[in-house]
Amino acid sequence: MGEAVTTDSLVFLDRDRLELGPAASSEKVDHQHWRLARDEDGIAWLLLDRADSGANTLDEAVLEELDLVLEALEHDPPKALVLRSGKRAGFCVGADVGMFRGETDTAAVAERLRRGHVIVDRLAELPVPTIAVVHGPCLGGGLELALACDYRLAVEGASLGFPEVMLGLHPGLGGTFRAPRLINPVDAMTLMLTGKSVGTGRARALGLVDAVTQERHVANAVRAASRGDVDRSRRPFYAAALDSAWTRPLIARRMSVNTEKKVDRKHYPSPYQLIDLWQHHAGDVARAREEEIQSFAGLVTSKTGQNLIRVFFLREALKKAGGENEGDAIDHVHVVGAGTMGGDIAGWCALNGFRVTLSDRDPAMIAGAVKRARQLCRRKHRSDIDTRDILDRLIPDTSGSGIARADLIIEAVPEKIDIKRSVYREIEQSMKAGAILATNTSSIPLETLRSEVAEPARFLGLHFFNPVAKMQLVELVSHDGTDAGVRDRARAFVAAIDRLPVPVRSAPGFLVNRVLTPYLLEAMLLLDEGMAPETLDRAAVDFGMPMGPIELADQVGLDICLDVAEMLRDNLGGDIPEVPAWVRDKVEKGDTGRKSGRGFYDWSDDGPRKTEAATAPKGTVDRLVLPLLNSCVACLRDEVVADPDALDAAVIFGTGFAPFRGGPLHYARERGVDDIVGALEKLAEEHGPRFAPDKGWQQLR
Repeated sequence: MGEAVTTDSLVFLDRDRLELGPAASSEKVDHQHWRLARDEDGIAWLLLDRADSGANTLDEAVLEELDLVLEALEHDPPKALVLRSGKRAGFCVGADVGMFRGETDTAAVAERLRRGHVIVDRLAELPVPTIAVVHGPCLGGGLELALACDYRLAVEGASLGFPEVMLGLHPGLGGTFRAPRLINPVDAMTLMLTGKSVGTGRARALGLVDAVTQERHVANAVRAASRGDVDRSRRPFYAAALDSAWTRPLIARRMSVNTEKKVDRKHYPSPYQLIDLWQHHAGDVARAREEEIQSFAGLVTSKTGQNLIRVFFLREALKKAGGENEGDAIDHVHVVGAGTMGGDIAGWCALNGFRVTLSDRDPAMIAGAVKRARQLCRRKHRSDIDTRDILDRLIPDTSGSGIARADLIIEAVPEKIDIKRSVYREIEQSMKAGAILATNTSSIPLETLRSEVAEPARFLGLHFFNPVAKMQLVELVSHDGTDAGVRDRARAFVAAIDRLPVPVRSAPGFLVNRVLTPYLLEAMLLLDEGMAPETLDRAAVDFGMPMGPIELADQVGLDICLDVAEMLRDNLGGDIPEVPAWVRDKVEKGDTGRKSGRGFYDWSDDGPRKTEAATAPKGTVDRLVLPLLNSCVACLRDEVVADPDALDAAVIFGTGFAPFRGGPLHYARERGVDDIVGALEKLAEEHGPRFAPDKGWQQLR
């Protein structure tokens, strides 16, 4: 147990748990998930400390226990009630979505939600001042609990938000009507529609919290609130005009138009239903409550809702796979190559607290990487002080002297085998014992590269995706000689920089590029047949992809697509079609996509210049998507990845494969394996053996 740091009413006993302290010991009641005590001033402190989890979440058991506590307080009212977390990790990260996993009974879910509303309303109607003290994440259902209190006090560093839209949902415990009635309704709707969290400064400016304090001043702030000496936040004077029956339809229409630019209504209905709730029911709380319940219940039991819950758990599984390896931690990272990938990997590592040295033969490349790191800090809303500290950790190193001190060296030089081998020979002369050597190669098998590595046991792949700051996945690539301890340390490092590690076996293209390349090449063949790029991209987006294959190829770089396609064709033969000659000509002319300003599209700072898209011929989507599915099955059969869930997660987070479909293999099962195989056989008859169904489909039947 760690050293205690005392406050007036609470004491930190260790790094994970908040304990009620001596001043709150006159009356203590411990439940399974809640702990209650009254201090010498008659203030009741109620701490949420979920027994079976490292983070607080809400489920029926937690809420029913809260109801018992509130009933007791109604019979013996305190001077005030303080609601806060008993976990150092944060206030509450929202509802336990696991309780809805596999749920298809909409009426049953609605009834469970009504019971939850009764309990939250009981908190809101308690006849004493109620004060939520939030620290760390206060999200979703946790924020809805806080909104039911009279006061919200935020400890510096807290974050508040409604992330439900990321799961294809919207708030379901009163947030859809309490938030717009508390603050500017447009700001409230923006929070719910984007799913983004806000820090304490922004939360105070919005009026989401009444005061911001430091932990050591919490008790004094609570006493002030209990006396009414804390000014409660008020909506801006113009909020009522925005929330009138006359203006809501106009604002809602604009919200819908903006939402349509980002998500398709038929794939992701939750933001549109949220807008409808506010537009039609904001003036009637009782009606708004029931409509919120019905809407949420319908969303969570829909196929989209269940698939997005599945994706949530796939992501959680990858996060847990990161594990911990505190006994042999990585502190210093050295990156060789300051191009787009190397420089951005270095900047991301520095942003996440690592000391980073970055080397390149061209000092201008390093300068460009530092500039991008500064821009990244701005996009991540880091303060000037934080930005200074981050850039202090990102050290230009033209001589490569940082190699000797680094725990992890990441090679990110061009995808040329001879160049990489030469770099390894040079690096290993300076590496310290126990350091890890990683390559960011996107497709070259590690068996090909390790021939020039003196200690192959400490050599592996860390394949990041572009753009590094947005793409969550990192392929952790092992060859048959990689040391297990090295692999575990690398996996823990990937988790430490807030990325999702997926272990894959070294094979041509690894996993993501192997499944993505047939998809991109088929799009190029369709272009060769005369279909317009815009038509192809529209068909893919209508299927649910975040962007079409033509725009994606331009984003990746046509030169990189060509290199990967040739490597895969050399290793996999006829399974990979030949790239059309005119595409090769474009690359030779330097028309490599977005980075050159011209590829399949002409590019500007605003993106690709596109014309109106026509309707794609019937079967276009199958020609694009089925080769991707076929490659997924081949990778599973070849044991490139451990299991179908890991594959689905990797393809979703590495390619953006339509999340609402639950992953490529999940989609194949829902559609029907026999239907997929039959469609592939028909395509093989019409277009050639590249569509021949992989024999691995038999394992999925």
